[in-house]
Amino acid sequence: MGKAKAKAKQAKGKLKESLGSTMDDKRMQAEGSTERMAGKAEEMTSDAADKMKKAKGQR
Repeated sequence: MGKAKAKAKQAKGKLKESLGSTMDDKRMQAEGSTERMAGKAEEMTSDAADKMKKAKGQR
């Protein structure tokens, strides 16, 4: 997954968290938090892959 999609997933998760909080819906808050964290993990994976490619190209 690309960095842009990971960022979009984080934004969607944050929105879900906020809506869940506003509506006092704990399940929606938890789903949003999970989605946001998954997006962050995907972003970090993408960053690591980019760094590996960059390091490999410098040899």
